[in-house]
Amino acid sequence: MNLITLISVVALVLVVIPVAYLVLLALASAVPIARAPHARRPTHRFIVAIPAHDEESVIAATVRRLRQLEYPGELFEVHVVADHCGDRTAELARQAGAIVHERQEGPRSGKGGALRWLLSRVLQGDRCDAVVIFDSDTRVDPRFLLVMDSRLAAGDAVIQGQHVISNPRAGWFPALTWAMFLIDNRFGNLGRVRLGLSAKNMGDSICFRADVLRRIGWGEGLTEDYQLRQRLLLEGLRIAYDPGAIGYGEAALTWRQARAQRERWLRGTYDASSQFAMRLLKQGLAQHSIRLLDGAVQAYFPSYSTLTVVTAVLLAAQLLASRLVETVTPVVLVAWTLILVVLFIYPLFGLALERAPLRAYMAILSGPVFIVWRSWLACRSRLTRRRLIWVRTSHGDAAVGR
Repeated sequence: MNLITLISVVALVLVVIPVAYLVLLALASAVPIARAPHARRPTHRFIVAIPAHDEESVIAATVRRLRQLEYPGELFEVHVVADHCGDRTAELARQAGAIVHERQEGPRSGKGGALRWLLSRVLQGDRCDAVVIFDSDTRVDPRFLLVMDSRLAAGDAVIQGQHVISNPRAGWFPALTWAMFLIDNRFGNLGRVRLGLSAKNMGDSICFRADVLRRIGWGEGLTEDYQLRQRLLLEGLRIAYDPGAIGYGEAALTWRQARAQRERWLRGTYDASSQFAMRLLKQGLAQHSIRLLDGAVQAYFPSYSTLTVVTAVLLAAQLLASRLVETVTPVVLVAWTLILVVLFIYPLFGLALERAPLRAYMAILSGPVFIVWRSWLACRSRLTRRRLIWVRTSHGDAAVGR
């Protein structure tokens, strides 16, 4: 075996391991999740918490839909924190039926800071059994609280609902985001729970037992939802997932909006992983906990986008090397090609399991552009270390289509 082939085999092993992990999640997601009947009489008292900053274009519609949920009105309240608003967000939310908390003190630090402030107020005393978090633009399925009531009765402490993009017809980027969320819900959430692991905290359409938030609080940092998931794992708490509890939210419309949002997510997840990944790994090994180890694996393994870029670049480099310098063993080149084929099929398999329409496949076929763009953002956000702040994503401008 020549030197180039040896290097290629080592690199191949390093790539195969995270790819096998993705394939495992995909295969596990093919097993249907049991849907529990929701025939029981609702008993849990909910507080619906919504952080909002200058959301006058969407907040009233969101609150009105929440007030119309198929759940006894005396068992839930809608609370909106109008965070440093300079428009009519507070007024319109109040008119629509929400209990409004206006926050002006302290710096505006984004969704995480607003939620921590709101939760410190509404969780005093014993006024609720659980808290549900929604974004200001979320359109909620009427049966959402009924599903969460049943899951809480079954013993779950944290339940993530299915987050669906509501504006896929508003442009290329929303369409691609919609297709990616279909796949992520299927593989990243359903696949994990089928293996007994913890689902993601999507930051929206998620329910917590009130005592969990009283004890742990909300997350911190640029991606407080991701950080909170890691803290929940360290506390021995698993996030369940129920695709029957659906929240529809808007995707960013433009590359500029998406870039600021993605850079924040990429930096935030990197910072949180740097803080908690080693603790998850050590504690997982000590406790023989597959859930903790999965949390560490998610932090350490490269993303699908990174794996695809690395595989494509290395395969191209080896094909060039086999022509110009030294021959790479053909079986190794075949193995690299198969890995790239698997990565190509991976999202298509997710869409097939979701029985997605043709336009989802058309959107995902433009994914290579997104993959390169995201990989560039990941390098930029982590290497430059320039200061990133929370930037509000505009809502209410897009035509909503499902």
